[in-house]
Amino acid sequence: MDNSNTYEVFAIRYATLSGRKASENFIGGDPHEAGSDLDYFVWLGRSASRTFVIDTGFDAGVGARRGRKTLVPPEQGLARLGVDAKTVKDVIVTHLHYDHVGNFGLFPAATFHLQDDEMAYATGRHMAEKFFSHAYEVDEVVAMVREVYKGRVRFHDGDAELAPGVSLHRIAGHTEGLQAVRIRTRSGWMVLASDASHLYANMGEKRPFPIVCDVPKMVAGWRRLAELADAPGLVVPGHDPLVMKRFPAAGAGLEGVAVRLA
Repeated sequence: MDNSNTYEVFAIRYATLSGRKASENFIGGDPHEAGSDLDYFVWLGRSASRTFVIDTGFDAGVGARRGRKTLVPPEQGLARLGVDAKTVKDVIVTHLHYDHVGNFGLFPAATFHLQDDEMAYATGRHMAEKFFSHAYEVDEVVAMVREVYKGRVRFHDGDAELAPGVSLHRIAGHTEGLQAVRIRTRSGWMVLASDASHLYANMGEKRPFPIVCDVPKMVAGWRRLAELADAPGLVVPGHDPLVMKRFPAAGAGLEGVAVRLA
C-alpha cells in the first residue's frame, strides 16, 4: 500500500451531553428509559502529504445556549495533535447542523467541502418548519453562504474523490445533504459516518435517530456505510461515547480528549 495515500485518523472529543432518554436517541424509544450520553467530535485525517479536518464543532456560546458542555475547544484539540487550524487547507463539512460547522471561521485558509443538496436543504422550504430547522443556526448558514460568494466552498454532487485515499459519499436521511467520509488507513477503508448514525446502536439495531428528514433514506444509508468500509468495526458513528472506549488514546496526555481510529 502506498503510504502517501494512507491516512492516520483521529477523533477529537470536544464536548458532551448527559442525561439523555432513550426516546431522544431512538424513534419509538421508551421516554422513561435512560439513553446513551452523546459525545461531540471533530475528526482529523492525516497522511504524509495531506491533512483533512472533518467538521469544526459548535461555537461555545451556541453550545452553552443549547445545554452542551464544552470540554476542549476543537482548535485546541487539533493543536494537541500538531495541527494549526489557521493553516488547514481542506475542511470537510459533513452537514450544516450547529455542532458540525460552528467554528468554521477558525480555518481562514481552508476550502470547505459541502454537498450541493445540503446547502439547498439548509436554505430551502423545509427551514420554515421548526422540526427541520431546529438543529441549524441561521447565522451560521448565512455565514457559509457568504463563504460561497468568496469562492471558498467547493460543492460536490454525490460521491467524490478529494484525493487518493479520501472520498465523500452522500448519505441522506438525517439531512438531505449529509456526507460520510471514506478514508484509506493501515487497517483498511474506514468510514466516518458523522450523523448518518449517531450511535453504534442506531445502525447496529436498525433504530433511527429522531432528528431526521427522511427515515427510509437514513435506514438505506446504514447499508451503504457498511458497503464502503472494509470491516464493520471500521464504520465510526458521529456521537457515540463508546468511540472513546473502543479506540486507544492518541498519545500521552490525550486520554479523554482524542483517540486514534487508525
